Amino acid sequence: MLTGQSAISQQHYRKVMGRLPTGVVAVTGLDAAGEELGFIVGTFASLSLSPPLVTFSVAETSSTWPKIRRRQNFTANVLASPQTDVCRALSRKGVEKFQGLQYTTGPLGTPHLHGAIAWIDCAVQAEVVVGDHFMVVGSVMSMESAEGEPLLFQAGEFGRYAGMPDHAAAG
Repeated sequence: MLTGQSAISQQHYRKVMGRLPTGVVAVTGLDAAGEELGFIVGTFASLSLSPPLVTFSVAETSSTWPKIRRRQNFTANVLASPQTDVCRALSRKGVEKFQGLQYTTGPLGTPHLHGAIAWIDCAVQAEVVVGDHFMVVGSVMSMESAEGEPLLFQAGEFGRYAGMPDHAAAG
């Protein structure tokens, strides 16, 4: 196991890791008073099939995650390619993020954003501090999907999945 400080600068780390495209997921939930909350992650992933678990990371400096965590549940909304406006709205700080966003209430009482291509309702199972982030593990309680292409993020830009021609996939 390696120990000690890395000689890799944050700027270089961001540049290299930015080459990896990620899906854009809106984590939504409620605060203690029942107000809608949300933030964007590019680290959402499937973790386990049996039992069904998912994971994402959120900065320790997040002011939104601690409020959602108190309720012990959240929804991961997989954003569709035309939803850059939703991503920008939920990325803002210090303003009413849900102003102008359309959603329905899911089985856990959490917001399911209109236009998302998947909704994954979860109970918080674990949270571990790793580096400067919390790594959250969610136990999947229910999930649904809809047609559409995911919103992707790479190298500071939004994009969409274009697919591969059939002959390229056969390889």
